[in-house]
Amino acid sequence: MEKSRIQDAIKKLSALKCHGLYLSDFLLTWEKTDDELAAVFAVAEILRDMRRTNISARIFDSGLAVSIFRDNSTRTRFSFASASNLLGLALQDLDEGKSQIAHGETVRETATMISFMAEVIGIRDDMYIGKGNAYMREVSRAVQEAHAAGILEQRPTLVNLQCDIDHPTQAMADAMHLLQHFGGAKSLRGKKLAMSWAYSPSYGKPLSVPQGVIGLMTRFGMNVVLAHPPGYEVMKQTLDVAKENASKSGGSFQVTNDMRQAFAGADVVYPKSWASYAAMERRTDLYGRGDMAGIKELEKELLAQNATHKDWECTEKLMQETKSSRGLYLHCLPADISGVSCKEGEVEASVFDRYRDPLYREASYKPYVIAAMIFLSKVQQPAKMLERLVTAAKPRTS
Repeated sequence: MEKSRIQDAIKKLSALKCHGLYLSDFLLTWEKTDDELAAVFAVAEILRDMRRTNISARIFDSGLAVSIFRDNSTRTRFSFASASNLLGLALQDLDEGKSQIAHGETVRETATMISFMAEVIGIRDDMYIGKGNAYMREVSRAVQEAHAAGILEQRPTLVNLQCDIDHPTQAMADAMHLLQHFGGAKSLRGKKLAMSWAYSPSYGKPLSVPQGVIGLMTRFGMNVVLAHPPGYEVMKQTLDVAKENASKSGGSFQVTNDMRQAFAGADVVYPKSWASYAAMERRTDLYGRGDMAGIKELEKELLAQNATHKDWECTEKLMQETKSSRGLYLHCLPADISGVSCKEGEVEASVFDRYRDPLYREASYKPYVIAAMIFLSKVQQPAKMLERLVTAAKPRTS
């Protein structure tokens, strides 16, 4: 996008009602209005094109971005670091094993201590049902109280880098990929998207990706189908969100136990393994009681259950069922690739190889989505700030 086109994008941003994002957290996509989500996409695209045209997007000359990862991560970890750096923030990862948390430090105290000069806190806590999103909100309350008391000069923004309910940065990056691929939000209306369970030789994968996808894509007027074998249900509250969104947007939402039916005529397919909501509840309870023997038994049970559904694989034959046999394949990565990363998995190697570049492009939007979330929470007049940055045209590199 040339500089003049960036200016046009900024004008469109100025017409959006996104003031609710200022000084707010980003924890669930369905807590945000349509205009607010549109603003995130708009700012993400502007920041992306500013970087392409060598224009600095730094709105900070100091300050910390703190990350807390309670689960492993590659893409999201580096996307958060990249986004923070793009805006001028230094990154500090909180290693809880090296902190005083093990000595009884409370969430309130930890949150306050890490926030003295922090502008944003990114948290991934996706392992335990009823815990991750609740923890994020506890941290949010703590920093709000510390700011109100005058202890913190600024109130850090919280960004959900994946919890037990939603994975907003992933779902938003997926959506941005669709917007770019199909040519805008209007072009997504009526498109069929299949969010499908797929076999994995591992257990306990979070529910937040399928829940985030059905909770967001139903807002675009898409015809979203959630497919899974019996026993792999997701949270009821996210089903309710998807149904309500589809009703409001003019799209549709349905659930099926037939992967082939979900793929039939689909414009987009998203085959991804996850554990059932009931199983994750049991896992959370067992960990809470420190019952490691029970955890091992649950793992055996769930792996055996998974193994009865090895036919839930994204194959070349199944891709022939998609619209004109050319459906777009999505995945949050890393995928379990049959014959490559595992003997039998989520996707046939030839399918994955054919979509490798689009998959990497899909992932490439995440740093800009996260940067946009931070930007909009910290800048009261985002269009004017972007206008100043573009007019100044300070080079990112010389």
